[in-house]
Amino acid sequence: EYKIMNIFITGSAGYVGRLLADSFSKKENVSSIICLDKESIPEILKNNPKVVWINANTSDNDWQEKVKEKSPEVIIHCAWQIRQMYGQEETQKKWNILGTDNVFDFAFENSFVKKLIYFSSAAVYGAREENSIDYFFNEQDPVRENDYLYGKEKRISEEHLKEKYSNASHRPQVFVVRPSSLTGPYNNHKVKKFGLQSVLRNVLPVVPIASDNWCRQFIHEDDVIDIISMLSLKELVGDYEILNITPNTLLTGQEIAQVLGKKTVKIPVFLIKIMFFFAWHLTRGAIPTAPGSWKTYSYPIVMDGSKITKKYGYNYQYQSREAFEIDDGRYKMK
Repeated sequence: EYKIMNIFITGSAGYVGRLLADSFSKKENVSSIICLDKESIPEILKNNPKVVWINANTSDNDWQEKVKEKSPEVIIHCAWQIRQMYGQEETQKKWNILGTDNVFDFAFENSFVKKLIYFSSAAVYGAREENSIDYFFNEQDPVRENDYLYGKEKRISEEHLKEKYSNASHRPQVFVVRPSSLTGPYNNHKVKKFGLQSVLRNVLPVVPIASDNWCRQFIHEDDVIDIISMLSLKELVGDYEILNITPNTLLTGQEIAQVLGKKTVKIPVFLIKIMFFFAWHLTRGAIPTAPGSWKTYSYPIVMDGSKITKKYGYNYQYQSREAFEIDDGRYKMK
């Protein structure tokens, strides 16, 4: 492992960012974690002597000098406006695309940066009708999402990263991680987000299914923390690596319902499309049913997450069903 280092994490008030910051603060060879977010510091990071909190938006230019003072060797870019903002596409584009470009530029312009880790998403592969539950997308497959803004912006930022890397004179080691759906006890009890898991667990009395083909893969928060820790702190081969991070197992809609002790209801795709349209506009985005997102509830995206095992020897602690079903792990509620 590397000697004592400083780590810069964007989006540190978010679910993944705060857990990474908390986890890194417990490691002896990490001296400080520079945490940046436009939101205020979460409870879990308050009074942590290793945490340096910067209240800023990555799309602004008021944070670079402050971060530079700490000369972080590793940058982990988690910051993202995941939930689409109703009628504010330009603001969202500024925050996500420009903000991400700023982080990439910072990494390539400063020679003290040794590693850059960017959180992309399974969504970049695109949820399409022709997708099969039997075909596992690998890192060589094209990224195709163009309808669902979240996946589209993640894809655009990946393309920007590749271009900036190829033009850079200083090239830190780059890891692009594409996780499946994150879950675990901290997500289930502490993260206040109105996403798919929350709706299925706490809101809907039944699990709606558009097709027998629909499914989800889940990765446990402990696996995400350990993978990012390995990528950050260990000497690894590779210059520019794209990694699907997910166990090679999945849960069908029927199995998700079974875990939750609920019945399933078959709803045709065209009806899901209509329901999403009205829910989005009638609630002005309060219910997260953004344009194009109906596809992610109708068609599967199944990833092959074995590259990280074959290349770096990482073995997943939890399979998809365990991650979704068992309320256990490092951040288990006492």
